[in-house]
Amino acid sequence: MLKIAVTGAAGRMGSYLIKAVTEAEGIELSAAIERPGHPMVGQDAGLIAGCGALEVLINDQLEQALTDADILIDFTFPEVTLANAEVCAKQDTKMVIGSTGFTPEQRQQLADTTSNIAVMLAPNMSVGVNACFKLLKEAANILGDGFDVEVVELHHNKKKDSPSGTAVRMGEVVADALGRDYNKVANYHREGMCGERSHEEIGMQTVRGGDIVGEHTVYFIGMGERIEITHRAMSREMFARGAARACQWLKGKTPGMYDMQDVLDLK
Repeated sequence: MLKIAVTGAAGRMGSYLIKAVTEAEGIELSAAIERPGHPMVGQDAGLIAGCGALEVLINDQLEQALTDADILIDFTFPEVTLANAEVCAKQDTKMVIGSTGFTPEQRQQLADTTSNIAVMLAPNMSVGVNACFKLLKEAANILGDGFDVEVVELHHNKKKDSPSGTAVRMGEVVADALGRDYNKVANYHREGMCGERSHEEIGMQTVRGGDIVGEHTVYFIGMGERIEITHRAMSREMFARGAARACQWLKGKTPGMYDMQDVLDLK
């Protein structure tokens, strides 16, 4: 049995992750971590997650919690993930990372820090979204430069990063298929007399409100026709199930940076 540690264990996503780990085959929860001083430290992680007592108490000491873990699941924030990665690299603990909002520099820092361990990093671990990534690449290859591309994403009002990591990845997939540099063609803001839309730009639009789990639509807009590829998330459970599947897949993998396209054999 692979032993799995979950950080951010008392949060909304942490509860889904703990439940998914307990339900998946071949893996078991060995540790649950929260920040020092969190009111749930010392509580049974299973009871907090709503899946019954697991006799795994929430810990606020990462190094201690990882002594008996094969993999750490981290759905926190870039700065926290980078700090956790240093500990994982030191203790030879693999990582499944669902944190979003990394800058290009932070991504490189993460890769450098974890060069000695296997890491699965993905902005979205749902099977459906990763199928969309593949569809977007194929659509962009077929449609070419004759269609304008716009990405619109919707999330709940508590989400801190914008645009979402999934939306950015969608933009990157399309840009790469069209032979463009995403960092040069992404347009995050239009206001006032901003001029006509450039041919190569990829518009990135963000909506925040209520309790929307996540919705992403990529528009390919041509003259007289429009293609829309949409994914709607109804629950966070699918992200947690994807993370558990990634843990199973990481067993025996050599050091390197992987993503859900690898896990799902979509490359």
